[in-house]
Amino acid sequence: MTLFVKNLQTVDGLISNLYKDVSIEEMTKKVTELMEQQGYQVTNDQFGNLILEKGSRIKRLLLGAFATYFKFSVTMSQSTENELTVNIFQQSSGMSGGLIGMNQIKTELARLNFLFSNI
Repeated sequence: MTLFVKNLQTVDGLISNLYKDVSIEEMTKKVTELMEQQGYQVTNDQFGNLILEKGSRIKRLLLGAFATYFKFSVTMSQSTENELTVNIFQQSSGMSGGLIGMNQIKTELARLNFLFSNI
């Protein structure tokens, strides 16, 4: 069963989605499982806030676009009794990978948008 209702906003570096009939705890668990399957290291910052990291920041600085590094933050807020808003923010610009690195970040954000719309 898909919990996804609709995409509220997609702009440079931000995706905002609306979900129905799910709590923050359940969504945190689902996002953690999904992103760990995708190779991300998930850090639970606080209640409903996650940090997603993939790759090495140091390798990205040294090797540029040849090394993978993505960092995103996920925030969750209960909008009404049975609706949940999930925001995905880009935390790394990809500048250390030049234009190719910046394009990699945009591509990864679009991929995450697809993944999150299938939850």
